[in-house]
Amino acid sequence: MSFVSTNFLVFLLIAVTGYYLIPKKCQWIWLLLFSYVFYLSAGVQILGYLLFATLVTYGAGVWIEKTDKKKLVMLAAVLLDFGMLAYVKYFNFAVDNLNALLGIQIAERNLLLPLGISFYTFQSIGYVIDVYRGKFAAEKNPFRFALFVSFFPQLLQGPIGRFDRLAGQLYAEHTFSFQRIERGLQRMLWGFFKKMILADRLAVTVEILFRNYTMFSGLLNVMAVLCYSIQLYADFSGGMDVVIGAAEMFGVQMDENFKRPYFARSISEFWHRWHITLGTWMKDYIFYPLSLSRGMKKFEKFAKKKVGKKVGRILPVCIANIVIFLVVGIWHGPAWKYICYGLFNGIIIAFSNLMAPVYKKGLNAFHIPVQSWWWKGFQMLRTFVLVNISWFFDMGTDVKAAFTMMRTTFQNVSLQPFRDVTMQNIGFSGEDFFVVLFGCLVVLTVSILQERGVKIREALSERNWFLRWVAYGLLLLALPLLGETGPIGGFIYAQF
Repeated sequence: MSFVSTNFLVFLLIAVTGYYLIPKKCQWIWLLLFSYVFYLSAGVQILGYLLFATLVTYGAGVWIEKTDKKKLVMLAAVLLDFGMLAYVKYFNFAVDNLNALLGIQIAERNLLLPLGISFYTFQSIGYVIDVYRGKFAAEKNPFRFALFVSFFPQLLQGPIGRFDRLAGQLYAEHTFSFQRIERGLQRMLWGFFKKMILADRLAVTVEILFRNYTMFSGLLNVMAVLCYSIQLYADFSGGMDVVIGAAEMFGVQMDENFKRPYFARSISEFWHRWHITLGTWMKDYIFYPLSLSRGMKKFEKFAKKKVGKKVGRILPVCIANIVIFLVVGIWHGPAWKYICYGLFNGIIIAFSNLMAPVYKKGLNAFHIPVQSWWWKGFQMLRTFVLVNISWFFDMGTDVKAAFTMMRTTFQNVSLQPFRDVTMQNIGFSGEDFFVVLFGCLVVLTVSILQERGVKIREALSERNWFLRWVAYGLLLLALPLLGETGPIGGFIYAQF
């Protein structure tokens, strides 16, 4: 059931209405019921994966508190959950590469990739590791735990929740609040604005340019990656707005997943602003355990002897970052292009860590004022260019296509495609240009205000009801007038 559909809006209306009409002690049961109905709408055959992750993680959490072999139980649960994810998502990818490498013929399997499996698997694994670490007590009620794993607004595309921040809200009794409903709808409306007016309007053009990359070059490649940059941000952050807004109507405050990433001044900062819950998950459950492990400590001592204390101290962090982003790349999908995407980011961050002392000396030597507006602007532009280079791997059909598009970007640089019928052929008319420009200006204005500390939602809530609802009405009116349903329909990250 796509979030951008009448079916979902009707489903959400029934869920919210019933939630506040039934006895408060039954509210969490109502949420659990609707979460499973929502997931079943995608097909009964995928329910088994969700149940498997739920039962394995629940059982492990309870068992950890009763056994002396806590680490063994935790590792078993992690391996089972990751094993399920690896099997359905990466089995055929592994088979293809083994066949090509060894010259054998292992048959592929017709595996169904369940929606949102990466999100609820990572959320489940984070829970069992936290129980093992003693961060909180295991949930004893299997049905309550099932709600934590399956809460329907976040089920398909995150954010990746933490039990200690989310569970109490899911199980709490909530009294109806018109302000809560209004603010939830407000957030959802903003998400639909970004999705329908920007992401879906650009979807056709992006698809044509990237899928037929051999037919285009020069500025059209620049256009392709810039349009994808806008599309992906509008789609993913818009999806998060819908998710967070829907959850807010049930009294559940979910973690923010975006913080104006295109204002980042380095790739490292970009990943602190983009898909925040995935980044913090990687940091807490992979980066720290890896960088603080015995093996890494031994390597650090070895490196200090061979290359000096300063570099030797930084090298383990660099390796941990590369491993983290290799996992991020693999998480995105079973393809070499995603591995390259992850390594591209990891290597840049590792290189930046190594070169940080050199950069600092250079800035001092040339007396560059690091807090000046022009230097910050340069850093943002530099980071934006690097991020857009990475999108060639993310959206390109494969690694070859990504490198071909990068190379041909500097060939046949001409304005001719913008003068002839090319724009019409790639689904980007003059009307599309002005609508996208309008949408970008609105999103940019809101982002600048937020970056400067203006709390727009709070400021809007302080206005009288007439001005608030006029603003909502204009936003709502813009959707059918300027929006596109597009060929994709659903949100991009739901496929992960």
